[in-house]
This record gives sequence, C-alpha cells and structure tokens, in this order.
Amino acid sequence: MRAGAERNGHDSTRPLDADDSLGELFERLTSDLRAFASTQVELAKVELKEEAVHAGVAAGFLGAASLAALLAVALLSAAAAWGLAVVMPAGFAFLIVATVWSVAAVVFASIGRKRLREVRPVPPETKRSLKEDIEWARQLKS
Repeated sequence: MRAGAERNGHDSTRPLDADDSLGELFERLTSDLRAFASTQVELAKVELKEEAVHAGVAAGFLGAASLAALLAVALLSAAAAWGLAVVMPAGFAFLIVATVWSVAAVVFASIGRKRLREVRPVPPETKRSLKEDIEWARQLKS
C-alpha cells in the first residue's frame, strides 16, 4: 500500500467529489473563503463593539471628572473659602479649598485612566482565530 493512500477508510489520492470539474472546485473554494472572511469580519465587529462600550464608560468617567472639577471649583470653593475666611486669613482659606478640590479631580481622573487601561484595543478572539488560521494555512502549504 502506498504511504498515506488510505487514512480513516478514505483514499487520500482520490478527490472527494470525483465528478466535480476544476471550475466547480474553485467556485466552491471561493465561496468557502468568502464565507470564512465574512465570519472573521463579523467576529471582529462584535469584539470591537464590546470594547467600544468599555471605552465609552471610561470616557464617561473622565468627562464626569472634568465636569465635577469645574463645577466644584467654581461654586463650592468660593463658598467654602468665604466660610473659612471667618476664622483665618482669606488667602489661606482659598488655598485649602483649592487643594481639596484638586485632590478630588485627581481621584476621578485616576479612576477614568484605570478603566481606560482595561480596554483591549486588539480583539482577543479575532487575534486567536487569525493565528489559528495562519497556522492552518502553513500546514496546508507544507
């Protein structure tokens, strides 16, 4: 028996569909490749959409940090500083209030940055699938 001639009860030297012409086989191959590419694109779209949601949440926290810092500094700082100015010099009172709001802005910004770092720019399933496809193509080539 020839090496590799029969594997799992199938003669590997004979085509699966012996009656199909070369044109029909290429047509089937083209159709299969088109379907494969469409599947890969859909997978990438789904994964990118999920990551976009995570990025949107992170951007929302950064926006909230900016808005909170602006409003807090503008409104509460003036009121608190005037209140403290009753018991200490006005300059020190305004400095203390500005420091407190600066710390709050840093906390909000760090939360937003942390959430933004959790966003994965490369979809992991698509990346894994493409690596498998490349390996499969290499095996076919050899």
